[in-house]
Amino acid sequence: MRLRRSCAPTRHRRFILALNRAIFSSLAIPGFAAWAVLSPASAQEGLIPVKTPGGAIIYAELADTTEKRARGLMFRNSLAQDRGMLFTFAEPKPWTFWMKNTKVPLDIIWLDGKKRIVHIERNVPICTRTDDSCPQYQPTEDAMYVLEIASGMADTLKLQRGATLQFP
Repeated sequence: MRLRRSCAPTRHRRFILALNRAIFSSLAIPGFAAWAVLSPASAQEGLIPVKTPGGAIIYAELADTTEKRARGLMFRNSLAQDRGMLFTFAEPKPWTFWMKNTKVPLDIIWLDGKKRIVHIERNVPICTRTDDSCPQYQPTEDAMYVLEIASGMADTLKLQRGATLQFP
């Protein structure tokens, strides 16, 4: 007698894709295109797709609460090149960031309310200080969003001030 394998993973994968299509096709979000349908893995992880002008997609964790923003990417040992963290704020300000307890170097990208890059800090090094004297990084203009990605990726993706990123 042959044993039949469960097809639950396949059914689950199809369900996630169908759910994404249903949700995103029924929403009228300006600038939101078909590229934003998440892969089953990224949908399960709750990642936000951030599309660059060159068409690359960074899958970002959403830091939309005080607790998530305070923790950020602290204590992580690595960050994949296609991953990041997207910080969202209720009002535009020159939001200040630092690297305390962050174990991986980052590129930090500030965006205005139209999702246009207003400032980039490239190759921000880790800070191993145990007190609160780590350097602080601040944009020259107000920002509504901040995207942290792996160090060097802003150059790899050719991100420049004035470029617009797309995300829901």
